[in-house]
Amino acid sequence: MHNIIKIAIRNLVRYRRRTLLTASLITIGVVFVIVFIAVSGSFKNMMIGQITDSMLGHIQIHKKGYVSSIDNLPLNLALKEAAVKEIGAALDGMPNVEAYSVRIKFGGMFSNFAETTNIRLNAVYPEKEFKTVPLLIDRIIDGKKGLQRGEIFIPELLAKGMNVKPGDTAVIIATNRDGSVNGKQFIVTGVLGSLSGPGGRDGYIHYEDGVELLRMDEPEASEIAVRLKDFGALYKAEAMMKKLLVKNANGDIAGLLEVHTWETLSPFFNIAKMIDVMTVFIRIMLVAIVLVSIMNVMIMAVYERIREIGTIAAIGTMPGKILSMFMVEGLCLGAAGSVLGGIIGVIVVFAINIAKVKFNFGMQTGLVLKASVNPSDLFAISIIVIIISLIASLQPAFKASRMEPITALRHV
Repeated sequence: MHNIIKIAIRNLVRYRRRTLLTASLITIGVVFVIVFIAVSGSFKNMMIGQITDSMLGHIQIHKKGYVSSIDNLPLNLALKEAAVKEIGAALDGMPNVEAYSVRIKFGGMFSNFAETTNIRLNAVYPEKEFKTVPLLIDRIIDGKKGLQRGEIFIPELLAKGMNVKPGDTAVIIATNRDGSVNGKQFIVTGVLGSLSGPGGRDGYIHYEDGVELLRMDEPEASEIAVRLKDFGALYKAEAMMKKLLVKNANGDIAGLLEVHTWETLSPFFNIAKMIDVMTVFIRIMLVAIVLVSIMNVMIMAVYERIREIGTIAAIGTMPGKILSMFMVEGLCLGAAGSVLGGIIGVIVVFAINIAKVKFNFGMQTGLVLKASVNPSDLFAISIIVIIISLIASLQPAFKASRMEPITALRHV
């Protein structure tokens, strides 16, 4: 086998120009795939992080039927106090749960005594909310980064439209589940930078203010948002929650809970899926580049070396060894292209990070791209290139191994 490798490398060196062109084409293909996967993966992860860590959380728990009516923010589909306590006890016992936040979500009217408009509100315990969605505090672009009873965070669009700033007094009017109307005065303590999609126009008040404003007989929850320690275990955690929550829930809500990941709750999941589909197509393009390049080189190599093949066959070289020789040539081309492409790709990604490329996502501006190369992606790309190199070499190598020595020696 050692001699076959030496002969294959010698033949590649002998046709230096063609070898360099083919290896360069494979290298360029590998570089483009690595850079695309690194950049698109970084954008995708940053987009998911902005959505989950700014408002949604990784997983949300609701009463059955709530998500299908979520646009109306129905108060009649809230979780009762007993159910909230049992769910909290179950979450406390799950090792992958880092934090969770109980929320009351409802619509109301916001008035600055001169104008009135509608607003979506989240009544939360601030400490738990900031642990569950840690980027929420970074969205506070004006005012103090804390929330006490009697205070409210308002969205940037509302603040600009109604000329409201931190320190101003406002009134929130809301309708409770029974249809009665109640109002409460708040001090605007912070302005939240906007996000695209659901949550971009949400305001925040203290949980106890929400209970008081809606005149609840007992504390309830529209949803419970959960943050995981390991986001990679999202689906495993979802399955575990579905199992444990139904098992631990008391009789009146057993089987009436819904557990949803951020993917179900955010329209941006479709963009993430599109990025994954694009990545698959880019890999298919790499496969096509390698396949066509190496097959073309090996077919030309067989055609130009017919008499040489005939000679080595005539002196007793077995067809299997001739087949191996040409396949090793293709293997060497693929291996060289994948290794060189991997090295250059990592260097390009490193250069991108040094350049600190910035982009905007929705209303968020100045986000810095942090591209990274996953070792598993490098390994997978290298394996794909090598396997395709072998497949591309198979047909020309098989043809060379089946040549009749006399016919090959007569070739001009």
